[in-house]
Formats: sequence, structure tokens, C-alpha cells
Amino acid sequence: KFGLKYIAISDHTTSLKLANGLDGQELIDQSNKIAEINEVNKGIGFHILSGAEVNIQKDGSLDIPNNVLDKLEVVGAAIHSNFSLPIDVQTNRLLEAAKNPSVDIIYHPTGRIINRRDGYPVNMIKLIETARDTKTVLEIDAHYNRLDLKDEYIRMAVENDVNLIIDSDAHHPLHFAFLRFGIGQARRGWAEKSNILNTLPFERLLDSLK
Repeated sequence: KFGLKYIAISDHTTSLKLANGLDGQELIDQSNKIAEINEVNKGIGFHILSGAEVNIQKDGSLDIPNNVLDKLEVVGAAIHSNFSLPIDVQTNRLLEAAKNPSVDIIYHPTGRIINRRDGYPVNMIKLIETARDTKTVLEIDAHYNRLDLKDEYIRMAVENDVNLIIDSDAHHPLHFAFLRFGIGQARRGWAEKSNILNTLPFERLLDSLK
């Protein structure tokens, strides 16, 4: 209904108890179920990617081991706790996640929620440089409460040849409509289609990830 050729299922992971985060075995079971559905639906022109939104711990480690994450197609990591840490600590958490070979994307990199919190302090120059050097993608979260990255950071990413993705952060099917806000945010940051990896067919998207 929204004109999409594919979606990614990226549930929260185990340490985010409030969101009923999935553990490693549950992620593998979900990935296997997705593979079954894709097999049944082969030929209809729509594909589901298996993934996860992994929680970045206080020390920059992840709450799911790499040997599980490597069985998924798209892995994003995000900070969901300890928002009040100093800028050097917060930045290091994101840098460690970006350096992880199993992490493809950093989700909502500044953690802001519009009119609720400004987000945690981050040295965006360091994060963008590390994303470039590690081929880590940065998310443009299209949900109207987030719109994270800010347009100024999108432009900085584009100028540093860092790939971006736009996603709806959907927690309900109707939320796919939020993609238009993410597209508008990308345009404000001077991003073009060539800067947005999920404008590609899903096979080429997967080839462009780590």
C-alpha cells in the first residue's frame, strides 16, 4: 500500500525489557520464520529482511553476540539508556558500535525526541568520520518525534561520503506513512538518491552493507 519493495523487521533486543526485547535465540527463530515467509511469497515482488535494533551498552558493547547478529541481514545499533553520560563517553559508545563488524547501521544517532528531550551529547564529527572509515550507515529516522539526524548532520554525512538510510521507525503499519518526513529531512540536508542506500533494490542494499 505504501509502494515499498521490501521492509526490514528490526525488533529491540534483550536488555530493553520495557520493549520486550528479543534474545539471541528469539532473533534466530524470527529470522528463520522470515525466510519461510519469503520463500512462500517468492515472485510477488516483495521481500522481508531479517534484522535487529541492538542496544548499545554503557561501555559500547552490544547486548547480542556477533555470532547471532551475523545470521541476520540488517543489524542496527542504538543507545536507549544512560542518556546523561558526558560527551566523550556517549561518543565512544557510538564509535565502538560503529567499529563492530556486525553492525551495519547506527539508529537515531543523537537520541533526540522533539519537544521531549534534546538528545545526549555526541561529537558528530568523530561519529561521521568513524562511520566513513568503517562503512557504517547512519539512519535518518523519519518518525515525526525524532527526525534524527538533523539536517545539518545529514549534510555533514553527505560531504564525508557516509551512506544514509531513511526509515519510518514503524511500530504500527500506518507508520510507514512517516517516510515522507524522512525524505523531507534528507532533502533539507542536501542528500540525493545516491546517498540513501535503501533506494536500492534489496540485493544491492545488502551488498552495500558490511
